[in-house]
Formats: sequence, structure tokens, C-alpha cells
Amino acid sequence: MKKRKLGKSNVLVSELGLGCMSIGTDEKKALEIIHAALEEGINYFDTADLYDHGLNEKIIGQALKHVRENVVIATKAGNRWNQEGGGWFWDPSKTYIKEAVKSSLQRLGTDYIDLCQLHGGTLEDPISETIEAFEELKAEGFIRSYGISSIRPNVIREYIQKSSIDSVMMQYSILDRRPEEESVPLLYQHGISVVTRGPLAKGLLSNRSLDKVSLSMKENGYLDYSWAELNELLIMLKKKFESSRSMTEVSLQFNLANPAVTAVVAGASSTKQLRENARAVNGDPLSKEEVSLIKEISKLTKFQQHR
Repeated sequence: MKKRKLGKSNVLVSELGLGCMSIGTDEKKALEIIHAALEEGINYFDTADLYDHGLNEKIIGQALKHVRENVVIATKAGNRWNQEGGGWFWDPSKTYIKEAVKSSLQRLGTDYIDLCQLHGGTLEDPISETIEAFEELKAEGFIRSYGISSIRPNVIREYIQKSSIDSVMMQYSILDRRPEEESVPLLYQHGISVVTRGPLAKGLLSNRSLDKVSLSMKENGYLDYSWAELNELLIMLKKKFESSRSMTEVSLQFNLANPAVTAVVAGASSTKQLRENARAVNGDPLSKEEVSLIKEISKLTKFQQHR
């Protein structure tokens, strides 16, 4: 699988990353998915201290111990569990970020984290203090690079101006092109990688698309799309590409066609799903004509017309 450089760092990530939140707590099943990812050439594994109270990090660390030097482990910090452990609160303070990262290192069983991300962010945060925490962790050798996970343009601009982040993780898909309006062009201009999540829009843009749509989705739609709009758009996409590409391939390749995007992070709850995603990313890149066609189709709904 092809690899791309993360921002200005020397970290190389596979075009497809495994979103590890979806692998669950059944260790045997989780290990099967991780090993399948390695077989497919995936070197980028994305977790967070919040997932399963840290158990996700422990599973990831154990599974990748034998290939540690050949993989990229990304985790996140900033959400702090309360004393009861039944909920969490936001804490981007320097003290807590440094404490959280060192706890993640212990759970992962490693001396360093390749990419550490702030798991959110607001303008009310002590941003300079948060940046200082990551810069010190980097100087001390505990992390190789850092970034933020955010969809908030105002927060992203602050980090562009004040920090040396290498990446921003954000939701982006054919059904959610909001980042194209402001954040993505600005990040590309500054050489900061975009890492996308939610590329299959809760399965709507996968090969199963219309086959297993929940009653809730039919009643409430997705984002600002009504079910009628979604249905129209997805049928049109499938019809245009049914003879040449799967829906999963169209969706993942659409993200990768954006020059600002370095990698797409997708979850997988089975080895079958993981391999399907890998085949999609290893397919031929979309042509300019195909990208234009997808964008035109996505503009045909009221949601896109009235934005």
C-alpha cells in the first residue's frame, strides 16, 4: 500500500489507516483485524486513551509489539475520565496532556508515540499551554509528531498560526464536504496533512449503502440530508459507477483525490470489512472527470444547493 508523508514530519503513513475504536474488546477478534491490516500493508493505527477506558490502547500495543518499528501508532488526549469512571470532561491543560500521554505510553507498551493528537479543542482552551505540552513531549522524545482532531475552523486556524502541528483529523466524505470550504485549503497551503475520518458516512457510502439503512436514518436522515435526498444521491452514485467501481472504492478514493489529504482512517469490525477497505484504497485513483462527476451529483440535493 502506498504511503504518504505526514505534514513536515518524517512520519510515513499508509493511505488507509485503521480506526481502532471499531475493533472492540474481544481480544482474539481484534488481533485478527489488526493482523489482517498488517497483511494488507496498513502501517497506520489510530486509537485514543478514551476508547474502552484505555483497553483499546493496550490491545493495540500488544498486537503491534513485534512490528513496532514498522508501524505508526496514533493516539489522542484531552478527555479526562471523572473519578467514578462513568463519564469524562475536557482538560487540555499542559499538566494533564503530559500526564495523559505518559499513561498512554504505558498502556501501549512503547517508548514513543508516532502521532499524538489533541482530542477536540475550543477557543476557550489555554491553547498556548496545550501547544507547549506537545512541544515539550516532542523535544523529550515521547512523541514524534502532533496534531489535533477537530472540525472547528476557528480552532484549526489558531493551531495553524501558533503551533507546528503536522496534521488535523476531521470528518470528510462525499456527504460531508464542509471542510472543502475553508479548513482544507488553508491546511494545504501551510503543508499540514489532513487525515480524514468518517469517509463511509456510517456505512451509507459503503458497498452495502442502501441495503441496511436503519429506521432512524430513514426518519432523521444524515446531517442536513433528508432520507429522500440521501436515497436520490446514493442511487445516482451507484448507477454512475456500478460497472467500474464499488461504492467503498468511490468513497475512499474521493477523499484521497484531495491533494490535502494524506490518509483516510476507516474503522473495521471484521477482517472482511478491513480487506474490502484495503482493496478500495489499492484501486486506481479517481480521474479528474470522476471527481468532478461525484461533486456534481452531491450538489443536486437541496442540502448542497442551500448551503
